[in-house]
Amino acid sequence: MMTRGLMIAAPRSGSGKTTLTLAILAALRRRGVAVRGAKTGPDYIDPAFHEALTGLSSLNLDSWAMPAPLLDGVMAQAYSGCDVVVTEASMGLFDGLMEPQGARGAPADIAARYALPVLLVLDISGQGQSAAATALGFARLNPDVRVAGVILNRVGSPRHAAMATQAINAVGLPVLGAFGRDAGLQLPERHLGLVQAREHDGLDALATRLAAQAERDLDLDAILTCATAANLPATGRQACALPPPGQRIAVANDAAFSFLYAHMVAGWRAAGAELLPFSPLADEGPAPDCDACWLPGGYPELHAGQLAQAARFRTELAHFAHTRPVHGECGGFMVLGESLTDKAGETHRMTGLLGHATSFATRRMNLGYRAATLRHDCAVGAAGTRLRGHEFHYATLTDPGTDEPLADMQDGYGTPRPPGGLRRGLVSGTFFHVLATDQVAAAP
Repeated sequence: MMTRGLMIAAPRSGSGKTTLTLAILAALRRRGVAVRGAKTGPDYIDPAFHEALTGLSSLNLDSWAMPAPLLDGVMAQAYSGCDVVVTEASMGLFDGLMEPQGARGAPADIAARYALPVLLVLDISGQGQSAAATALGFARLNPDVRVAGVILNRVGSPRHAAMATQAINAVGLPVLGAFGRDAGLQLPERHLGLVQAREHDGLDALATRLAAQAERDLDLDAILTCATAANLPATGRQACALPPPGQRIAVANDAAFSFLYAHMVAGWRAAGAELLPFSPLADEGPAPDCDACWLPGGYPELHAGQLAQAARFRTELAHFAHTRPVHGECGGFMVLGESLTDKAGETHRMTGLLGHATSFATRRMNLGYRAATLRHDCAVGAAGTRLRGHEFHYATLTDPGTDEPLADMQDGYGTPRPPGGLRRGLVSGTFFHVLATDQVAAAP
């Protein structure tokens, strides 16, 4: 059977897209449908929930950061091995950079490129018939983006749902369900988004409740009918977002280090690399027979005391770094420094492989797309390599140290920013997460 797909989108963040997406994923899986989640934009946390509820990896789709061959290859990968793909949009449907057209990082770019029908989630708390104006505006704004139906969210009563449904039907759009308010389905959050799926107690019970409410409140048959085959270009060999830093890559993987894109992992494996996980929180170091080490982002600021006590991890990582490359992204970059100050203001010793210090005590949000050109050879690539990625963190650099800057930086519009990242010998790190190189090669 040909794989079909659709997009769950909304006018803005906070409308309930993630809850509705998870409910639909859980309900379809309970029906026996092989369903996969996907997520537009640079997000680690929601895809991990998708994977936990479906048993299939969830891939990121980003029209700004991913060159077209990679984007098409990732989309083709998402549509393999399943019956239905449910793509969750980030932000609002049309939100992204101002330009370039079709590559702004907006969910609408993905919907238009692959002809994905959009189900628009409308939070109608505080309104009734006026929801029709929002639905109609979104349906008509871009003729290349087809809004196939509406799902009402945070509905207060059957009468409330009927008022909005009648008005939306009158402008020619079907309403495919009305999700009632339920504080018990509210997922816990922290500073970078939802609490990670791997830390969520009772995820199976939550999935059962979500599926039950979806079956009660949504027209799942109509939702499945909306799903269509994606307009997928011929892709040839799978594209590799970033050449693997080694044949055997030691990857930190625990509650403090978990932000690693599925498309990156798939590309490395397609290129013949092997990933060997280890847990710094369990005081483990990289396997000595690996030839590169990657410290992903995550939440080291929540585990700084435990990491400071992980003497074996620090010793084995330092030994590894004498002869083989080590790279840290965001949280991993923080742990490579001399110290990390937690929310309470307590400063903890880190690995000291780079000379900077970071703090979570004074929070300042750093958010946005980043383009980087490497000044030096490192685990991420050779000097001169151009990278595209994203920055989202609240930690601040309190002492830059004396190491060499790693890369020249620009924002999503090409405006220069101060140099980013640091490098000392074979050790490198940045606050920004890489999604792809500017020039993506096909995996061998």
